[in-house]
Amino acid sequence: MIDRRRLIASTVFAAAAMRPLASFAQARSPEAAKLAPILEDFAQDALRRYPENATSLGMDVGPLAWTKSALSGSSIADAEEGRAINTAQLARLHTVDRTKLTGLDKVNYDVVDFNLSVQEEANKFPIYGGPYVLSQLTGSYQGTPDFLDNQHAIDTKEDADAYLTRMSAFARQMSEELEIARHDEGLGVIPPDFIIDKALVQMQAFYDTALDKAPLVESLQRRTKEKGIAGDYAGEAARLYVEQVRPALGRQIEHMKGLRAKATHDAGVWKLKDGGAYYATALKAATTSTISPAEVHKTGLELVKSHQAELDVLMKKQGLTQGTVGERLAALYADPKYQYPNTDAAKVQLIADLNAQVRAITAKLPQWFGVLPKAKLEIHRVPKATEAGAPGGYYNGPPLDNSRPGIYWINLRDTAEVPKWVLPTLTFHEGIPGHHLQGSISNEAGDLPLIRKQIWFSGYGEGWALYAEQLAVEMGMYDNDPLGHIGQLHDSMFRAVRLVVDSGLHDQRWTREQAVKYYVDTLGDKEASAITEVERYCVWPGQACSYMVGKLTWLRLRAMAKKAMGPRFDIRKFHDAGLLSGATPLDVLDNVIGDYAKT
Repeated sequence: MIDRRRLIASTVFAAAAMRPLASFAQARSPEAAKLAPILEDFAQDALRRYPENATSLGMDVGPLAWTKSALSGSSIADAEEGRAINTAQLARLHTVDRTKLTGLDKVNYDVVDFNLSVQEEANKFPIYGGPYVLSQLTGSYQGTPDFLDNQHAIDTKEDADAYLTRMSAFARQMSEELEIARHDEGLGVIPPDFIIDKALVQMQAFYDTALDKAPLVESLQRRTKEKGIAGDYAGEAARLYVEQVRPALGRQIEHMKGLRAKATHDAGVWKLKDGGAYYATALKAATTSTISPAEVHKTGLELVKSHQAELDVLMKKQGLTQGTVGERLAALYADPKYQYPNTDAAKVQLIADLNAQVRAITAKLPQWFGVLPKAKLEIHRVPKATEAGAPGGYYNGPPLDNSRPGIYWINLRDTAEVPKWVLPTLTFHEGIPGHHLQGSISNEAGDLPLIRKQIWFSGYGEGWALYAEQLAVEMGMYDNDPLGHIGQLHDSMFRAVRLVVDSGLHDQRWTREQAVKYYVDTLGDKEASAITEVERYCVWPGQACSYMVGKLTWLRLRAMAKKAMGPRFDIRKFHDAGLLSGATPLDVLDNVIGDYAKT
């Protein structure tokens, strides 16, 4: 999972104001010259509204130093301003005659047009929370402490002072989120009871952390000491924590406790007013396609069936013949010889082993890619404070100047959830040749406008990462690891299961328990893992479908290019064409690969 600060139509333009868009400096047509300042103005405005993105991108210096002391607004007024700006920007973009654009200029236009248009659709719904502003996965309590610790660099006294200012802004954000939560409650938007329960566990753990161990305080104390920065920063951080942060979080906790009494057990957004239309829009935003909920469900069921057949063949070759595919996978999960001990020392070894896998596949990249990333990759465990509700793995990209590495986070709350035979494919998905390779190549592409380097589309990016899992098979990474190949097919089937479960919850009115049972029976996963996943789908409707929809598109376009080009087809150039174009909606990727195949 990529950094959530790069969500659609919220942070996509944040860093593009750092400098004039060089790729537009030598416009190829008068209409392209008209497009350039429009996109730059969009970038300037979004940077004003989302200043933390400058930090994520390593641009909070010089003229943008002010951004290091700021966090974005989360109030109803901020949301309304964002909606008005989106409408105005879409109208302004449409003053450009797309028919007079060519090449990359047309791609740039199409990408931004889709981004604004799908947000315009979403803005028709009165809900601000999307759908729930506070849950086990949403809310600043869940992400801001990690952001301040891992992305807010502290090298000077000014950096440390800015951190303190952001601590105060964090408390303000939580108060504003509470305003949104109360507004949405008035519309009948109340998270399911089990979502509130999980959120309360995490919120209460944050609230109850002893002051001397509070991550927000400890981070500033540790890093100012390491840099020799004079001042009582630990004392000031502790004061802000006690006087502002904890009270704001406490008010959120009390609100969620009150909300719990009103909550139902219904899991899907179908229960909301216009819930069917809301889900269709969420699905469109996530997959960047027009696939319907019914098509999603049907495709998922068909893919599960084909994956089970393929897994059955591989498992029988390994002597695994008893029971259904799901039961045999469950037996593999339960076999202790495939598990790391659930100790800190074993978890350190696990990460070392993942790094060895990264080195092995990196050595093979030149045979498959013409352009290779320069950014470094590091593997870290998910912080203990948030691992209870966090996914199994996710990725944070490096800033544009590569001053920080990309980070692949792996959830090690219980090593039994990630046995050895599933770890390679998770690493190939989050790291190389998955998210890290794709994101870094996009960032480092010399002729791609900066504004495009910050736009994230889940259908494209998650689709690529799932395609990368299969690519690892083709690259020979499982030639001597048949159980690892079973793990790869398991994880691919897992994304097919997501199609079934996500549409089941939100369109076909499945219960949480029905979804968990289907998940466990099909995949053989631990119930704890299934619960985490299913509850994720409840608060991020549609997002889980983007993986397989995107993968199928990448595979279809590769087959199309092979057929069109015949012996001229080069897998390295195909990958370069798709990656150097930057993240796009899947329909735009169709055009990009179609143009590549013709030339």
